[in-house]
Amino acid sequence: MAESSLELDVAGRTVRVSHPDKVYFPARGFTKRQVVEYYLAVAEPLLRAVGDRPTTLKRFPGGVTGEPFYAKRVPKGAPRWVRSVQVTFPSGRTAETVCPSEPAVLAWAANLGTLDFHPWPVRSADVDHPDELRIDLDPQPGTGYAEAVRVAEVLREVLGEAGLEGFPKTSGGRGVHVLVRIRPRWDFVEVRHAVIALAREVQRRIPQHATVAWWKADRGERVFLDFNQAARDRTIASAWSIRANPRATVSTPLTWDRLAEVEPDEFDLATVPDWLAEHGDPHRGLDERAHDITALLEWYERDERDRGLGELPYPPDYPKMPGEPTRSRKNSPAVER
Repeated sequence: MAESSLELDVAGRTVRVSHPDKVYFPARGFTKRQVVEYYLAVAEPLLRAVGDRPTTLKRFPGGVTGEPFYAKRVPKGAPRWVRSVQVTFPSGRTAETVCPSEPAVLAWAANLGTLDFHPWPVRSADVDHPDELRIDLDPQPGTGYAEAVRVAEVLREVLGEAGLEGFPKTSGGRGVHVLVRIRPRWDFVEVRHAVIALAREVQRRIPQHATVAWWKADRGERVFLDFNQAARDRTIASAWSIRANPRATVSTPLTWDRLAEVEPDEFDLATVPDWLAEHGDPHRGLDERAHDITALLEWYERDERDRGLGELPYPPDYPKMPGEPTRSRKNSPAVER
């Protein structure tokens, strides 16, 4: 008979798991209990990725085949030990958002159907100045993981020329994410400009493989460097997050040497705990040095001054931003290819 609930002692906290035998991934047979156990197994490196950061919970209460929703506010009934921090959305509205601080919070969130954690690129002490620059390499139709890796290698070269060190991870799908620790001196607009400058430089070097074209019709069979993932309230799944696909793959940190050697489907709910135990956390050194992005901002200004390249469109739900071009492809004066 299936258990109706179980209680876990997580470092002195009691976490109740309801319906632990509920199947969350029908294709693999993975249950809610296994999701909770997975997050406890990777709690140490996951808390380095999301700890002390306002974090949106992507919840699938019906399992991976059900309708998800993003919980941007602390759910009602949360235990007192679930920390929160106030964030401000582009609209100007505010919310108290979960701020993970200990393994019990991860287990509690998993019990609510959280499959992946989406942390803001800021710490609780200063939620308006990112300390993490993120580059999302998104393969378009006709391209895949191998193409994303090719673009990531060029991105690594460009980062190095700007004096920055990037840390790659699989997205859990076909893409690649690269993270850079930065000083929390610049606001979201400036950090987004830095990402745009990076993306444009990568596109200039390999225009047949990489693009910053905002309109999908202009991207072709290339990898899109999604600069809008650097905008306020835009997040990517954290390292060690389970992704909502039939295989229950995991967004997994890698060294640059391993990036091209693996297949992203190798990393899933069942395999990653053992892989972590064997290889350790490739992102452990991410916090050792916080970088200056002045060079990237100078590149952005250079592109604006010398090439007439300024702002790029923001997401459709954003208020109109200063200097932003039209969000209509039909009315756009120029297309960055």
